Amino acid sequence: MHGTAHGAEHKQDLRLYLQDARDVFLWKLEGLSEYDIRRPLTPTGTNLLGLVKHVTGAEGFYFGGVFGRPVDAPELWIAGDAEPDADLWATADETRDGIVAQYRRVWAHSDETIEALDLDTTGRLPGGEGREITLHRALVHMVAETQRHAGHADVVRELIDGATGQREKGRNMAPGDAARWADHRARVERAAREAAAG
Repeated sequence: MHGTAHGAEHKQDLRLYLQDARDVFLWKLEGLSEYDIRRPLTPTGTNLLGLVKHVTGAEGFYFGGVFGRPVDAPELWIAGDAEPDADLWATADETRDGIVAQYRRVWAHSDETIEALDLDTTGRLPGGEGREITLHRALVHMVAETQRHAGHADVVRELIDGATGQREKGRNMAPGDAARWADHRARVERAAREAAAG
């Protein structure tokens, strides 16, 4: 794919899907209190600001150090010396504005890396011989990783205040008010109970 129009097209597609997921995180924070963006809503502590912090660290890892272009980003506990889950929640002294600004800085750095390198450029993962990764593979991984966590953010935001969809405008959700959604939920619940009763 080196230097070809086809390679540029692949790169453009991957960047489009990565940016789409990045934008999801920012709008999922909009209009929420400090408590709501930080509070854990699953038994494992999933929270909105922690998800942003995590994807910031992941981009910094994959588009920074792996390709010899280090950037200041949260250290991923799974890839370094940070305490378990350190990149998945925000301490009281870490501000929303600071975490969001760092995310924007890291994604700008990532975009520079993506622009500067061909898709077949090889980087090196830490931790051993022969652990190489192409920019193409890193991009595919980060699209999947970021979209996966954007889905987590969708669910967490809905649990907080009922806001749903991929973006504020063009929500990609069927239309309906609270009554329509209550009816739909009841219908799904009935089907689940009927199936379980066999």
